[in-house]
Amino acid sequence: MDPDSHGNITIVPYKYCILCMRREENRATLACSTESHKSQQEEAFAPTSYSYPPFSLSGYSNMPYSMPSGKENVQRVWKGDRKKWLEPTPQGTADIISTVEFNHSGELLATGDKGGRVVIFQQEQENKIQSHSRGEYNVYSTFQSHEPEFDYLKSLEIEEKINKIRWLPQKNAAQFLLSTNDKTIKLWKISERDKRPEGYNLKEEDGRYRDPTTVTTLRVPVFRPMDLMVEASPRRIFANAHTYHINSISINSDYETYLSADDLRINLWHLEITDRSFNIVDIKPANMEELTEVITAAEFHPNSCNTFVYSSSKGTIRLCDMRASALCDRHSKLFEEPEDPSNRSFFSEIISSISDVKFSHSGRYMMTRDYLSVKIWDLNMENRPVETYQVHEYLRSKLCSLYENDCIFDKFECCWNGSDSVVMTGSYNNFFRMFDRNTKRDITLEASRENNKPRTVLKPRKVCASGKRKKDEISVDSLDFNKKILHTAWHPKENIIAVATTNNLYIFQDKVN
Repeated sequence: MDPDSHGNITIVPYKYCILCMRREENRATLACSTESHKSQQEEAFAPTSYSYPPFSLSGYSNMPYSMPSGKENVQRVWKGDRKKWLEPTPQGTADIISTVEFNHSGELLATGDKGGRVVIFQQEQENKIQSHSRGEYNVYSTFQSHEPEFDYLKSLEIEEKINKIRWLPQKNAAQFLLSTNDKTIKLWKISERDKRPEGYNLKEEDGRYRDPTTVTTLRVPVFRPMDLMVEASPRRIFANAHTYHINSISINSDYETYLSADDLRINLWHLEITDRSFNIVDIKPANMEELTEVITAAEFHPNSCNTFVYSSSKGTIRLCDMRASALCDRHSKLFEEPEDPSNRSFFSEIISSISDVKFSHSGRYMMTRDYLSVKIWDLNMENRPVETYQVHEYLRSKLCSLYENDCIFDKFECCWNGSDSVVMTGSYNNFFRMFDRNTKRDITLEASRENNKPRTVLKPRKVCASGKRKKDEISVDSLDFNKKILHTAWHPKENIIAVATTNNLYIFQDKVN
């Protein structure tokens, strides 16, 4: 796009913002027309802010489904144990779930939403009398993690949406988690209290202080039992280190440091130090007009504390070693699959953008999710993935429509099961897909309120892309693109999964015979 002899620039329609991968019409550059990202291109930040409604929780009902297993074929029968959801409000948007995460034991499940709230569910102890109702999850704690803020220097609002939650391994009776919005990361302590002190000498039971001259005897304070109270208190606040959107946080295997990544930079933090961080990746060009890619996700290796990876909007994954240099602008390995020229189209760059990257529990593999597929990479082989699973290849013919309604920019997450034998990711129409790495079989299941009978088995769903549709199939033209599963999580030890659909949270578990 060069200026003509008069210095005028030809306007090319249908450009998209490299920061948010959103299409923009009649823009002369890759800068976004929204005030938010126009400001970001100038080292500013301006997300949209909105008021959020009070939190309310409805009851839950049983849900069913079937899914794959590493030892059996993909048709192994599962059942959904329950479903929980946040009640919609007139505003609606604040209740939309934006992240889901199990802790390291799987006992707790945390969700964050666009209203800045964190809701924690706790797995109940197994019921020996009713074995089919083992380990149900019930609400454990709810707290407001982030509030809307205002940057007075730039006159910009900062929204309260929770982008990511990461649990720290449990070291004592309390639990700790990191939560982040677009700008600020907070370390929260979740603790229980079931006793209260009584019998003070200088204080009444209601908290009023006594006149010391009226005290004639001394008492020894004692602890009395009380109803269980779960307290959430912020222990650290890590702020003012990111100019752009924070899209990832990841705890290091040394459990002392963690990284936070935005569109152009990755910072390394110590959990005990809030006033400074170290910049370990910076891909911001001197001239923002030369910007060609952004960071989309980053994660530490589960075993090597010096190794981390980050993905880009160009479909590449870079593995970096912090022992090589303080600034990891030069990667140690570059994972990239050559593009098939026959599949090259206008949408190729957009659909190749990686929305999520996850290491396997063993640390040998990593999984990436782009718009149409899930890919498994061996860390020892950079030139191509060892496994590729098509999530919704039937949408390739619909890319033009998905581009027009902006669905092509949706960012789907992916997750491993505890043994790394099955991977899961979301799709449209409230479908979620599972791929068995051992049997190479896959299954499509649907999270829906309509299938809410207890202990009912979810039936596999199939999408008919063309030709005559069978009785149990759904036509690709009938898919609801407003219903989508972007966020998924898998219990680290058991076959229990959690999937989020807008303001609904579904929790499924393996069927108990």
